[in-house]
Amino acid sequence: MSGRDFDLLVVGAGPAGAAAALEAAGRGLKVGLVDENAAAGGQVHRAPAHPGLNGTAEGAALRARLAASAVVHLPGRSVWHVAPGFSVSCLSPGGSERLSAPRLVLATGTVERIVPVPGAATPGVIGLAAATILLKAHGTHPAGPTVVAGVGPLVYAVAAGLVGAGAAVAAVADLAAPGDWLRRLPALATRPALLRQGVGWMARIRAARVPILFRHTIVSITGEDRVAAVRLAPVDAGWRPRPDGHRTVTASAVAMGHGLIPATDIAAALGAALRDDADSGSRVPVTDAVQRSSVEGLYLAGDGTGLAGAEAAAQAGRLAGLTAAHDAGALDDATFHRAARPLRRARDRAARVGRAVAAAMAPRPGLLGQVTGDTVVCRCEDVDRAAIEAAAAAGARDVNQLKSATRCGMGPCQGRLCGEVAAGILAACHGVDRGAVGRWTVRPPLRPVPMETLLGDFGYADIPKPTFEPR
Repeated sequence: MSGRDFDLLVVGAGPAGAAAALEAAGRGLKVGLVDENAAAGGQVHRAPAHPGLNGTAEGAALRARLAASAVVHLPGRSVWHVAPGFSVSCLSPGGSERLSAPRLVLATGTVERIVPVPGAATPGVIGLAAATILLKAHGTHPAGPTVVAGVGPLVYAVAAGLVGAGAAVAAVADLAAPGDWLRRLPALATRPALLRQGVGWMARIRAARVPILFRHTIVSITGEDRVAAVRLAPVDAGWRPRPDGHRTVTASAVAMGHGLIPATDIAAALGAALRDDADSGSRVPVTDAVQRSSVEGLYLAGDGTGLAGAEAAAQAGRLAGLTAAHDAGALDDATFHRAARPLRRARDRAARVGRAVAAAMAPRPGLLGQVTGDTVVCRCEDVDRAAIEAAAAAGARDVNQLKSATRCGMGPCQGRLCGEVAAGILAACHGVDRGAVGRWTVRPPLRPVPMETLLGDFGYADIPKPTFEPR
């Protein structure tokens, strides 16, 4: 396993991580920027994977700044273990690699919350984030009419993207009501570009005569070898499916998602303090005013610290890089405070908009009502709701007991996709708040690791064999 040393390591090359790396490198630190994608930009500024496709202008400018900087950009690295101190183990194009630095910035972004329904495992069902990757990076989309459903701006971004790509959108089902979005207008008005973008999405969808069903959710998906039809139902104010007003829409694909969850697995593994976050309905790391965590030398930035949007993430990233440089002795206190002040103001101003939008996506009590007993919650280990409820009845009171009883969360995704839904069901079984059932214990490997990568050239002949002497 090869190794490299830096003054600062940054994990994640989206708006926050790239900004942190650029700021710290500009202050004289030797910076390594680690990311699992082939190019920087993250989800919001994802780089096209094929010639002829156009990414965002902001993403192209970001990649150009990185290329012209002293930052050592390490793309295509999947981080599978981080040890205190800090040592980062990752799978690289050349095998396993270990990087080290006394300081670490985590800008790991979010994972998508997808609350499953009967039939969600049918071929043709993907997440909104996956649909975005298809559109942005590959210039393609699901074949045939697609139902786009869930909550949050990504619902409309995906639907508008599909229409713009010439795809058929059978319907848009939004859990939110129009009033939920209208209440966010004062905040959005402070960012006219974002407001114009949202209005543009809606205009494109309306022009294509796509039905938009507010306060609706998917209750079932049917089809044999692929999606054939989608059953939609209205919901009440708590997002509980109502018994009346159901309709069936013919479709060949579904893109669905129910908001975003900050990715906190590495921060939790390093012992960073967490807090409840009402905007995301999950736990996020605690940071001080300049992005320090509770762990010395560990800095956090971007939506992994709470949903606030790309602009706030970039400003928080710059602040994290600046703070790391200050703590490393690269700039004095007066220079640090003078430079940090405008970054803090810009971060907080942008975050007000992002948090207002995130509040519309916060899960409501009835969301889990669409998960029936035979609905698979953990696809990696094929665990359905009935199995979770049976484990709760048998005495499982926290998520790690649930994991031991059912293997829920033990698959390749390590509970990132099913964890919040499984925990919500367990909490409902015992009539307690989500926080009362705990969090998964984070253990390496954080990502699947091939054994041959860890073993290298080690084989059976290399096993030491004791020599036995006759007595």
